[in-house]
Amino acid sequence: MPTQKLRIILFGASGMVGAAVLEECLRDEGVEAVLSVGRSGCGRSHPKLKELLHSDLFDLSPFAENLKGYNACFYALGVSSVGMKEADYSRVIVDLTVSVARLLIDLNPGMAICFVSGAASDSTGQGKVMWARVKGKAENALLAMPFKPAVMIRLGGLVPLKGFRSKVRWIRLFYGVLAPLMATLAKLFPRMVITGPILGQAMIRAARGEATKDRLEPGDLHALGSRVD
Repeated sequence: MPTQKLRIILFGASGMVGAAVLEECLRDEGVEAVLSVGRSGCGRSHPKLKELLHSDLFDLSPFAENLKGYNACFYALGVSSVGMKEADYSRVIVDLTVSVARLLIDLNPGMAICFVSGAASDSTGQGKVMWARVKGKAENALLAMPFKPAVMIRLGGLVPLKGFRSKVRWIRLFYGVLAPLMATLAKLFPRMVITGPILGQAMIRAARGEATKDRLEPGDLHALGSRVD
């Protein structure tokens, strides 16, 4: 039986992770359509791609009809926790994520979701590291919802898409220096630092139900995304 083609709603396509995932989705013949949802454009055009831009992602209900007919959500929207209070960080990582997820699963029952989390996120929600604790709470909330499947993408290091330029100054400076090194690290330590194509393939395969775990650490992502069928 042929594999059902994916129709994906992607959040965060203007960011480093989302941009890399978007590129692989557009390349993959098993992905039929991508709807990029965000506050700003992703800067990419393609026959498969549509964009929905809205300043308040907490209220996407006016666009409900535009969000119907999709069978997967790739959620790569987030912010750095640097300098943020836990309540503010939780509002973006937990509250916004859950708000979007509830709307999407109501509109598309049986939808799959892949949530970009972080390596070593804290599923107990009680640990000492703030970002890991908050990410863990978001993961738990999504896993309790009726997505089929829900897979947490615990990303470690990522080689940025060639030519990508972050809007966040410190990230831009950081990767401006380390981007060449990241490519080398991906070759030396592929289970910790992965490329955009491997990440994209891992998420595509996870959305199709091919992941054996609901929380994929960097090594799991590499194994799934680099697998030769």
